[in-house]
Amino acid sequence: MTEKKAGEQYFTANPDADHDYQEFDFELLGHNLHFTTDAGVFSKKTVDFGTRTMLEVAGETDFPEGKVLDLGTGYGPVGVAVAKAFNKNIDMVDVNERALDLARKNADRNGVGSQVKVFQSSIYGQINEKYALILVNPPIRAGKPVVTAMLQGAKDHLLPGGKILAVLQKKQGAPSAQKNLEAVFDQVQVAGKKKGYFVLEATNG
Repeated sequence: MTEKKAGEQYFTANPDADHDYQEFDFELLGHNLHFTTDAGVFSKKTVDFGTRTMLEVAGETDFPEGKVLDLGTGYGPVGVAVAKAFNKNIDMVDVNERALDLARKNADRNGVGSQVKVFQSSIYGQINEKYALILVNPPIRAGKPVVTAMLQGAKDHLLPGGKILAVLQKKQGAPSAQKNLEAVFDQVQVAGKKKGYFVLEATNG
């Protein structure tokens, strides 16, 4: 199986790529974290630049008290980093069962297993709570309808004053994603940008 095929399947429930475990350390939000990854998950060799950019913005974002949702958690770098840095309770969800197994292991290994709940959800399908902050690096390859649902669906799952932060490359649709957010949120802004990546912020007024 080619790496391209494996990469294209990270947003499916059960990737069939042969296992190829990797381990690495990475500093996020001031903490050195250790991650185990595998084939069939997004950005298995390092924490991708978009995620790092979004976390930098999250570290400077004011949001109300409450739980955080890591939507499309993958192997868990966002949820683990936010739980570690902010001492927050995090729900970490993904459609990909292989990724979820890794996310659980990575949360435990980095000492935040008791703060996180890791479970399967196709977008917001299994989510019944409201959150202070939703963080998402949308899977562009899954298609525009999936990305739009991730962005616009946040409105129904945020506390008053809660925020969604989403990172997208300009060339992969950040301007249209901003318009999608503006269709359902009154307060939308570009909270940060770096090397072609835009971090969009929408607030539930």
